[in-house]
Amino acid sequence: MVYGTVYPKNETFDKRIIEQLNSIVPGGVSDKEADRIVYSKDYWPIALRWYLDGTVPALPDCIVWPENAEQVAGIIKLANDWRTPVVPYGEGSGVVGGAVPVKGGIVVDMRKMDRVVEIDDASLMVTAQTGINGMNLERHLDREGYTMGHIPQSLYCSSLGGWLACRAAGQFSTKYGKIEDIVVAIEAVLADGSFIKSKAVPRSSTGPSVERLLLGSEGTLGIITEATLKIWPYPEERAMVSFIFDSISHALETVRKIMRKNVYPAVVRIYDKNETLRHFYIKNKCMLILLMEGDKELVKLEKGISVKVCKSEDGNECGEEPVLHWLDMRFNVKESSEFTPKGFIFDTVEVSSGWKNAMSLYKAIIQAMRNVDGVVVASGHASHFYPQGVCFYFTFGGLPPKHVTPFKFYESVWDAIMEACLREHGSISHHHGIGLMRAKWLKEEMGERMSILKKIKKVIDPNNIMNPGKMGVGNEE
Repeated sequence: MVYGTVYPKNETFDKRIIEQLNSIVPGGVSDKEADRIVYSKDYWPIALRWYLDGTVPALPDCIVWPENAEQVAGIIKLANDWRTPVVPYGEGSGVVGGAVPVKGGIVVDMRKMDRVVEIDDASLMVTAQTGINGMNLERHLDREGYTMGHIPQSLYCSSLGGWLACRAAGQFSTKYGKIEDIVVAIEAVLADGSFIKSKAVPRSSTGPSVERLLLGSEGTLGIITEATLKIWPYPEERAMVSFIFDSISHALETVRKIMRKNVYPAVVRIYDKNETLRHFYIKNKCMLILLMEGDKELVKLEKGISVKVCKSEDGNECGEEPVLHWLDMRFNVKESSEFTPKGFIFDTVEVSSGWKNAMSLYKAIIQAMRNVDGVVVASGHASHFYPQGVCFYFTFGGLPPKHVTPFKFYESVWDAIMEACLREHGSISHHHGIGLMRAKWLKEEMGERMSILKKIKKVIDPNNIMNPGKMGVGNEE
């Protein structure tokens, strides 16, 4: 091995595990070095920097590709016998290090469990295995005349299981909700190898929804193997409008007033002045784009109300073009491959806030990023909206000062953002999850709930095999 690893190698892995895994998943196990390097990271931006410097984040000891839930249970039971870590893996599109195997062990890649099990037209629900690629699921639904409305930027390179594990949000979430709003029921294998399955009913009053502990658990409690989700008839009509405002506060206030009318455009995005210039080439203005879709009459109504509110707030109408431009560019993530090789360190960080503190949080985080020595880009946009508040998506970029490592620079900007967010009463993550990057801030975010989460982890996963080292909930803590 001519390269180093950021996290130390697992020295306790017993090669006999490989043979036993092969008996559970015949032909579906690999401990080849090339495969181990491929699964050493996810889409965490700083990991790409390490790669370019000749260092991989952390090596798993092997990778396994199960084809059914029984095999998943067998893998987890074996891992318990050997006290070996298990790291669930969707498609590796996470951006905070959640799938990095920091303790080594077995990476369980779910991609072979990719079947659409059933579409229930009467109840508007789809059941699918969680290894299915997001775009493949949406394409399947579209062909059958439906949509799930969950369209994250990572649609082409993320999985249903990954969405559930980090409580993801799609670009159309203002109408369709986040994934936790869309999911109806799940089947999962817990950390002891046992199964749980909830009923696909719209609501029930049968005690706490224990299965929902798996949502956002990032693989630390078990592996979700199948899910039933809400779907909708494929939109009959789509309408697009855009407006520019003199300030982001004015644009936010406009959307707040739209939301108070119980109107839910599918896409609502507000860009601050820096991002409006970067994305739409308009100086000293803030762009608001709106996209309505669904039943023709409903779209007409939502568009009419939205336009009326925007005009009453002195918005300057810009037509469909900015929305069409956004639709063309919305899956473009080429910046990481363009700028990271040049030494530029950058990332995006999403947080959420109630309306009352939204502007103070936005200003505090922009200032916090600019205060870090070396930062040259500090901007933001708002991308998910609720009658109660908003999700901000911040972007920072810069060059580490002399004698500061890329990671220290990267961490110092993250720290500044997290501190400002908590100080302004925001939540430190809206939809990317905790992973490695936010773990040290989770206790402050959760307060007393953190001790309860640790107790739950200890009961469900007494051997701490499930994605250890993440979220600050393992027994090693």
